[in-house]
Amino acid sequence: MKKSMKFGIVAAIAAMVAAPLVPSAATAAPTAAAAAAGTAAATKSGPTSIAYVEVNNDQLANVGRYTLSGGANAFDVAIIFAANINWNGSKAVLVNNDKVQATLDNAATQIKPLQAKGIKVSLSVLGNHQGAGIANFPTQAAASDFASQIAATVSKYGLDGVDLDDEYSDYGANGTPQPNQQSIGWLITALRAQMPGKLISFYDIGPASSSLSSSSSTIGSKLDYAWNPYYGTYSAPSIPGLDKSRLSAAAVDIQNTSQSTAVSLAQRTKADGYGVFMTYNLPGGDKSAYVSAMTQQLYGQAASYR
Repeated sequence: MKKSMKFGIVAAIAAMVAAPLVPSAATAAPTAAAAAAGTAAATKSGPTSIAYVEVNNDQLANVGRYTLSGGANAFDVAIIFAANINWNGSKAVLVNNDKVQATLDNAATQIKPLQAKGIKVSLSVLGNHQGAGIANFPTQAAASDFASQIAATVSKYGLDGVDLDDEYSDYGANGTPQPNQQSIGWLITALRAQMPGKLISFYDIGPASSSLSSSSSTIGSKLDYAWNPYYGTYSAPSIPGLDKSRLSAAAVDIQNTSQSTAVSLAQRTKADGYGVFMTYNLPGGDKSAYVSAMTQQLYGQAASYR
């Protein structure tokens, strides 16, 4: 399966009440820069909108070019797709391909302009057919080590968080262990401890999904968001500790889901009260007609590209 067509991708501490680190678009206070740019988030009420970008093909900065008629950003969170989990013979290591690395190195043009508008930027992390993934850390220490690698990257490049995706790992390759029930919980717990105040989202697929569905609410409450990974469908993840305000039942591939289906998914999201709407594969160029069809349902506003 080609990665460009993949099927599908806070609480503070366990003792605290779960609450998203990113406020809903309806109540988020605009940054000074956002207000100056005319993107005041107060003019938008509705689900938090997610935009994955395949940076092998398209520019992350394009997310910031979509603006609603009231002045708010059409998208609230941009996700860089994707960094990889590689196996170095003894442990999992975080690796960026040249396009992902270029996006990070060009933060001044690709990341910071989005953040100045009030858009959060996360890095997606997924397997690379080498046997290492988020579901097979053999020990808590191994999970914590990988969490440290993620936290260091988030800090170095000024990112707002990480998105966890349990695909393409090929568990068992290179003598790696099979998935276990504890791995994803260990990783999320370590990430939350090492990245307080940062986003942790989950693309609800793979063995890690099965583990989380039967985990305690203590683990789930350390996540900010989770979403349905199967494009063109509507099915909310079931993770203890995450209520519908932090879930996307809808999954839209902007380049492959029909506009009529995207509209229907947006309508259902709003009607059912889900707090997140996930889109993938935002391309370069002006797709404002397609984006507007969704934002009209989600926010009652058209989107323009500028």
